[in-house]
Amino acid sequence: MRTATRRFALWRADLQGSICAAPEECVDNLRHLDAVPVVLEHRVHGLAATRETFETSLRDGQFTGVVWPGDLRPGVQVTVTWHAADNTVVATTTPLDEPVSVDGVDYFHEYDPKVVTREFEAGTSNWSRVLHAVCKHGWVFDDGSAVFAEAKVAAKAGLGRGAKGAFLLKNAVEQLIREGYVTRVTGSGDSSFPPAEGADPVEMLFYAPLVEPADPPNAADRRDHWVHGFVRKLPPGAQPSEKQLSEYQRALDNEQIDAPLEPGYTFVKKHHRNS
Repeated sequence: MRTATRRFALWRADLQGSICAAPEECVDNLRHLDAVPVVLEHRVHGLAATRETFETSLRDGQFTGVVWPGDLRPGVQVTVTWHAADNTVVATTTPLDEPVSVDGVDYFHEYDPKVVTREFEAGTSNWSRVLHAVCKHGWVFDDGSAVFAEAKVAAKAGLGRGAKGAFLLKNAVEQLIREGYVTRVTGSGDSSFPPAEGADPVEMLFYAPLVEPADPPNAADRRDHWVHGFVRKLPPGAQPSEKQLSEYQRALDNEQIDAPLEPGYTFVKKHHRNS
C-alpha cells in the first residue's frame, strides 16, 4: 500500500485556525474530494490515548477543520501520513518520555525548539515585549536559543520613543538579565554571533530557553512566584562571571542546588519572577 509521511511543527496560526499541513505527495490525489477524513491520534497530556476523525477540506496544501486538543502548544510536532488505498490521513503526536516546561510553558509532546522560540507570546509586561522582539526578529539556533542586536530592540519592542521609552527599555532588559532570560554578548550586524571576521562589534542580547521538568497538569499558576537558583546555557565561547561563579558556589554549599555547572553554562540565583 502506497503511503506518504511528513512531520510538521504546529504554529499558533495552525492551532487557532484548525489547520494541518498536508504531505505534498497527496495533494493532487485529494484535491478533487469534497471532504477528506483526517484521523488524529493523540495522548492527552502525553497519557490518555484518544482517536478522533475530522471531515476536512483540502485548501492550498492544508487540511482545514482539524480541532487541535487544548494541551498542544505552538511548536509541537505532528506526523501526518497519507494512506493512498482509502485516501485517509492520520495525524499523530508523539508524547515525551517526561513532560517539560519551556520557560513556564508546559510541553507533553515532542516539539521543535526553533518554532517554540519564534512563537514566544508577548504578554503585557515590558520585559515580555522585549523578549518577544529578540525571539521574533533575532537569529534562532536549532536548540531554540536566539540572539539579536540590543540597539535594534527598541524599534521592535514598542515601548515608545524618547527618554521615557529608553528608560522603560533599560529597565526591561535589566530585569531579563537579572531573572536569567538573556545574557549580553558581543556579535556583529543584527543577529550575527559569533561576530563575523573583520566586522564592527555589536552588543547583543542572547536568549536561551530554560527547559525543566513540568509540573503535573492543572498545577497552580506559577506566573508570579519564587524561582530557585538554576543553571542556564551561555552562547558558544562565553563563560560565567566571577560573581555568578561565587553565587553558584554559595548555593551549592547551602544545598540549594545540586546541578553541576558545566562549561558553557552560567548560574542564575534565586529570585522573584513576575508575570
